[in-house]
Amino acid sequence: MRGYMKEIKLMVEGGKASGGPPLGPALGPLGVNTAEVVRKINEMTTSFTGIKVPVLVKVDPKTKAFEIEIGTPPIPELLKKEANIKKGHGKAWKEGSVGNISMESVVNIAKSTLSKSFSDLRGHVKEVLSTARSIGLTVEGKDPKEINLDEYESYLSG
Repeated sequence: MRGYMKEIKLMVEGGKASGGPPLGPALGPLGVNTAEVVRKINEMTTSFTGIKVPVLVKVDPKTKAFEIEIGTPPIPELLKKEANIKKGHGKAWKEGSVGNISMESVVNIAKSTLSKSFSDLRGHVKEVLSTARSIGLTVEGKDPKEINLDEYESYLSG
């Protein structure tokens, strides 16, 4: 698409976009087929069911043509899905953890989001561990702060 593009940024639960706010009111004045945009977003995000994912809709107001870009879900969303919890909390040190995940899961999340990081894999795994701690998760039954990455070198080199 060429020319002036109107961009609409939103967070959508995978496969559950709707024509209601915030998408419908943003698309309505542009004259684009809202139902078609919603259908396409839901089709593109079905693999992220249960996870909020960033979506960018670009619309050419003259031609009513649109493009949709699906971003990578935020790390806390991926961690919550992996731990099978709906909500985390930052008071795990006081109230106990809300869930537990494996180190393998941490490394897989780090690998899937590495392109968004300025770190190498090892550094990004530390970032994911820090996020896990901040939402109240334990890793391998331990406080993520206590994880020694040298013990999990096989995950990091693979």
